[in-house]
Amino acid sequence: MALNLRQKHTECIIRMLSLNQPLNPSGTANEEVYKILIYNRFCQNILSPLIHVKDLRKHGVTLYFLIDKDRRPVHDVHAVYFVQPTESNLQRIIAGDSRSLYDTYHLNFSSSIPRKHLEELASGTLKSGSVEKVSKVHDQYLEFVTLEDNLFSLAQQSTYVQMNDPSAGDKEIEEIIERVASGLFCVLVTLGVVPVIRCPRGGPAEMVASLLDQKLRDHLLSKNNLFTEGGGFMSLFQRPLLCIFDRNFELSVGIQHDFRYRPLVHDVLELKLNRLNVQGEKGGMKSFELDSSDPFWSANSSLEFPEVAVEIETQLNKYKRDVEEVNKRIGGGSGAEFDGTDLIGNTKHLMNAVNSLPELTERKQVIDKHTNIATALLGQIKERSIDAFTKKESDMMMRGGIDRNELMAALKGKGTKMDKLRFAIMYLISTETINQSEVEAVEAALNEAEADTSAFQYVKKIKSLNVSLASSSANSASISNIVDWAEKLYRQSISTVTAGVKNLLSSDQKLAVTRTVEALTEGKPNPKIDSYLFLDPRAPKSSSSGGSHVKGPFREAIVFMIGGGNYGEYGSLQELTQRQLTVKNVIYGATEILTRGELVEQLGVLGKKMGLGGPVASTSLSGH
Repeated sequence: MALNLRQKHTECIIRMLSLNQPLNPSGTANEEVYKILIYNRFCQNILSPLIHVKDLRKHGVTLYFLIDKDRRPVHDVHAVYFVQPTESNLQRIIAGDSRSLYDTYHLNFSSSIPRKHLEELASGTLKSGSVEKVSKVHDQYLEFVTLEDNLFSLAQQSTYVQMNDPSAGDKEIEEIIERVASGLFCVLVTLGVVPVIRCPRGGPAEMVASLLDQKLRDHLLSKNNLFTEGGGFMSLFQRPLLCIFDRNFELSVGIQHDFRYRPLVHDVLELKLNRLNVQGEKGGMKSFELDSSDPFWSANSSLEFPEVAVEIETQLNKYKRDVEEVNKRIGGGSGAEFDGTDLIGNTKHLMNAVNSLPELTERKQVIDKHTNIATALLGQIKERSIDAFTKKESDMMMRGGIDRNELMAALKGKGTKMDKLRFAIMYLISTETINQSEVEAVEAALNEAEADTSAFQYVKKIKSLNVSLASSSANSASISNIVDWAEKLYRQSISTVTAGVKNLLSSDQKLAVTRTVEALTEGKPNPKIDSYLFLDPRAPKSSSSGGSHVKGPFREAIVFMIGGGNYGEYGSLQELTQRQLTVKNVIYGATEILTRGELVEQLGVLGKKMGLGGPVASTSLSGH
């Protein structure tokens, strides 16, 4: 059976709400007691896509509060805390204890609580004389957000800026790597699997892979081993492959315009934690939820937008036909006199009609929702020429360039400042050799549109670094500090930041990440991936770098992107499972899921940090 992260994550949450008691087959606790749930903002975001308010009531949760809000004492109920193990959260728990807010405390930390904090908690509750109120303390290893069955985010903001900041010291980089590896460890504990790990050598991917490998090895030696798959037959043949990359492996996919439904909804309407707001037809904002409980979203989110519009029309017509059919059945047809048999027949029709009403109502709600969303998207597409940007960028990537007149027309035509900035960066990435006068014309057009060019300048700088790195050896005294930094941070991988079009797209437009994952899951010798690091936490350390008893092919893969992922990449990897014979399931995750604009904002921050384009602006860089 394929790994389903959403299902596993939800089961862990429900077990926690059931005071960590084993669940019965229906997925509820054997004995339901009333509880209060207290969480911090991050843990609220973990719960939000997985469990609705009505579900909380089903599991005995009658009240729920943020930990930093003032709360009144409530007696004779269990208090279930679900918080990150931070200093401030611990102080609030201890303060609540001392005020005797609740009779019993069940403390659940979203990741492993450090020993120092555990000792602090013990001494704090002892001092307040409430230590007997603390029923249990649990490390839950749930510090990530699951958005779909196969999609997760560590919700670690601005990781791309932090990893690529030229002023970042070793200590800061180590802290980020530790955070990312800990988040991935939580995902693997929730899934209950120890994967084989592959990644390109050098840079953030290798750092995270090596630390995660060490964490898994240490944990497998401990007495309280959380990985239940054991070391038998199953683990040999069913273990997944974990492929780790960093955003610079393929920067273009995080920037380019995408005309498929899911990425459009995310980028244009700012889907966050599976929710979005759109303008209603009669004014006012409407809030919608898009997740696996929506059959239209599940079936059509990977389609191009025009196909989605046709599908909405098809569903609406089908709905109208079904309503007509129900009306006919209720009407009973001819006006002839009826006898007893007719009465029975009519009653049967009436019962069938009544039974089909809830399903029809639900279908209509889904159709109305997507009509609203599609209308909002269409308005933006027309206003901003998103379809034209998408097509031109795709052509540019395929051809390795663009006609100058076409380039300037796009930059001076419709579109927001961000649309034009993204288009200009795509021009830089896709062009093998930069024409200086053309670049100056692009910059002039961006200035004319009053776009902040810091991100453009940053990519241009990185692109010129590639040339410097290619033409001089790493030890050459002529390399500036910035090239030194780039070489130290990325080793080979810097050359892929603005690699030529041939590396970015093959003729069938499969993304580089998708092609690489396809090759890695096949497990056959391949010169493009033979140099990749190979780590097996279950194999003896000595043999780990050179080999393992698990060689592939792999039926399941977990693909993780450091520095921000996006719905375009996720969609491409999901298509791989339908196309490729070997891999049946791909789970995709990232440090955060970014809209294309949010990634460009982060590039802009880096540009400003390097003195390209004025002072660092205090921009909001929130992914999820």
